[in-house]
Amino acid sequence: MTRRHAPRRRSVLPTALALALVPLALAAPAGAQTLQEALAQTYVNNPTLATARAQLRVVDENVPQALAGWRPTVTLSGSAGYGEGTLRSRSTNVRGERVGVTTDQDRTIATAAATITQPLYRGGRTVASTRRAENQVLAQRARLLATEQQVLQDAVAAYVNVIRFQEEVRLNLNNAQVLQRQLDATNERFRVGEITRTDVAQAESRLAGARASRAGSEGELQNARASFQRTIGLAPARLTAPQPLTSAVRNGQDAAQVAALNNPAVVAALFDESAARDFVDVQLAALLPQASLQAQAFRNDNQQIIGQRTIGEQVVATVTVPLYQGGAEYAAVRQARQDATRLRQVVDDQRRIASAQAIQAWETLGSARATVDSVRAQIRAAEIALDGVQREAVVGSRTTLDVLNAEQELLNARVSLVRALANVVTASHSLAQAVGRLTARDLNLPVALYDQEAYYRAVRDRWAGLRDYTAPQPVQQ
Repeated sequence: MTRRHAPRRRSVLPTALALALVPLALAAPAGAQTLQEALAQTYVNNPTLATARAQLRVVDENVPQALAGWRPTVTLSGSAGYGEGTLRSRSTNVRGERVGVTTDQDRTIATAAATITQPLYRGGRTVASTRRAENQVLAQRARLLATEQQVLQDAVAAYVNVIRFQEEVRLNLNNAQVLQRQLDATNERFRVGEITRTDVAQAESRLAGARASRAGSEGELQNARASFQRTIGLAPARLTAPQPLTSAVRNGQDAAQVAALNNPAVVAALFDESAARDFVDVQLAALLPQASLQAQAFRNDNQQIIGQRTIGEQVVATVTVPLYQGGAEYAAVRQARQDATRLRQVVDDQRRIASAQAIQAWETLGSARATVDSVRAQIRAAEIALDGVQREAVVGSRTTLDVLNAEQELLNARVSLVRALANVVTASHSLAQAVGRLTARDLNLPVALYDQEAYYRAVRDRWAGLRDYTAPQPVQQ
């Protein structure tokens, strides 16, 4: 898989992001949990990622199984039993007459043998099976990277969502407090006869709506916290404002080209196709000659008559040339070829999917950044408008409803900014995922990277052994 420089993080937050999240930043002490620390925790302890690593170790075992085709088999066999029988024969007596003789043949039967069989040629099956197993391992490594990227992206989304909903709760709580003061002032003006009951009802309605919005945002925050704990493995504590990734590509076309080469789904499809072509050779081996060498040492006691013992050694070379086996082997070859053709099309499909996802991620990131700029301008205008409406309401040229509408518009704009800034962060990581750069190595996470080859090296050439050869992995507490 092609690699490039790790995406760099911006040294400072964009101004709007810092302003939008300043209450959280001020509340966070020096020991607050950063996004990078959360991703490191996810990388070490996420069960979905641990499952994918275990699956890779399962596929690693295909290689020693294929290499076993080169190795001899050694067997010991033995048998013991009891036999009864009667031996009839004819002999000449002392008078020269031919007479029949019957002899009982009750005996203990025993055999023992040690056999070594060494394959010499299996029609190319061992070579093809080994190549296929190696390609399966490489494909599974790519799938592990894909799982790693998806898990880290889920962790980013969970982290950002907690901060987003915390800020929405703060905005809605502040809005409810403002509207409560607005209602109190409206009631006071109503008592002195400056406004009507309609104005009071409008203020009460907006306050009730603000409280409903606050309750909804609090529920969303609890859901985000649950998702955070499920993905990252810890309950969110004091989170710091995350930073968007600096893009690793210059434009959408560049993103599509990199994704077509580097996306783990594309890489896995390429190795799947190679493994399928190797499987054609595996099936062809059934049509080719087979040769093996067998050495045996044996001992047979009392096989035919009492007191008979046969001891010996033998070496036998065997060559088998298949002529016709019912036709199933031909169907298996045709089937394997069609499967290779299918997987060749899967490669093209995965390239198109990866390119499309990369372009979509690029455009989504650009759209999110443009939205941030637009909402900033909207907030500035809404703040000016609210101040003007409040001043005009004091002199009676504006109604209570006008003030409420201006406050609601400003609140909506501020909430939109929080959501847009959260979208910028998640979209920047989505773009990195689309081009295959959202891995622990690319993000420079402070963790010991999982060694994809450790188990493979431990078992590849192992002739025997039942213990677990998994290398211990450090666990972050």
